[in-house]
Amino acid sequence: MSEMMKAAMFMEPGRMAVEEVPKARVEQPTDVMIRVVRTCVCGSDLWYFRGLSGHKEHSQIGHEAIGVIEEAGDAVADFHVGDFVVVPFPYSCGKCPVCEAGFESCCPHGGYFGANQAEYVRVPEADGTLVKVPGSPEDYDDATLASLLTISDVMSTGYHAAVSAEVKPGDTAVVMGDGAVGLCGVIGAKLLGAKRIIAMSRHEDRAALAREFGATDVVAERDQAAIDKVLAMTGGYGADAVLECVGSKQSFDTAVGLARAGAVIGRVGLPHDVTISAEGSFYHNLGIKGGPAPVRHYDLGGLLDAVLNHEINPGRVFTAEYDLDHIQDAYEAMDQRKVIKSLIRF
Repeated sequence: MSEMMKAAMFMEPGRMAVEEVPKARVEQPTDVMIRVVRTCVCGSDLWYFRGLSGHKEHSQIGHEAIGVIEEAGDAVADFHVGDFVVVPFPYSCGKCPVCEAGFESCCPHGGYFGANQAEYVRVPEADGTLVKVPGSPEDYDDATLASLLTISDVMSTGYHAAVSAEVKPGDTAVVMGDGAVGLCGVIGAKLLGAKRIIAMSRHEDRAALAREFGATDVVAERDQAAIDKVLAMTGGYGADAVLECVGSKQSFDTAVGLARAGAVIGRVGLPHDVTISAEGSFYHNLGIKGGPAPVRHYDLGGLLDAVLNHEINPGRVFTAEYDLDHIQDAYEAMDQRKVIKSLIRF
């Protein structure tokens, strides 16, 4: 068996490559090693690709995957060789008070994956991290496999935005962002019972998918014009819940402007140049919650079953498919908004 594997490498902003690197392996008794079946490019990866956030040059990248366990450490009790699993983007011990409270993404004994765009991946803290899928990859069609991949991050993150925004049955929810996370946020808001879901989108293909996922309205305006439009749509009061799925200053400032007094902004976009006004949020009684999604908590809490029962189909956010050798194309297509999200198939 080869001791090497193919992996996507971040070379420098704007340039990806595929290289042979040492194969991932079990290093601790609590580890497993999986063979990756599907991975993908995340919108957060584009911050590095565009040079807007730092990333070590000539290093592995990627944090989303589904796959099959090929090796398991001696201390792994709940998973076995041959198991088909979702790999949440955070790894976690699953036993500490933070994990037990449902915030595995903040586990003090955990961390985040960063090398999943590869043929094999080492998973630390396997028992507290992985989510088992019944059967094997061969039991599922491509559409279901794509949706299973989304619950490693993007669907769970969109759902986290809705949960953090405290969406309730009958609410009017606004979703900031029409990327894959925002589109999955639409699904999340619908699952939690929002009666009216306003998607902020000026791209026809993304707006159409938002409507397919449950958006009742689409607003193309930006900045103050967007705020004025939503206020006009809500009798001047603003939205009951706002899902901020971008992380930019423009998006966050707009979210604050169109939120109803007493509303909660659920933020899952990685913040870039965002400043939260203590005085502004104080006088409007605004709640601001959110952060990295506790993927395992949501997957085991219903998202896995929702995918397997075909109640939701978040895999529709993948609008192009590549093999690992074409990773540069996968990044460029997302960067240029030619596709919503790029899937990498092995």
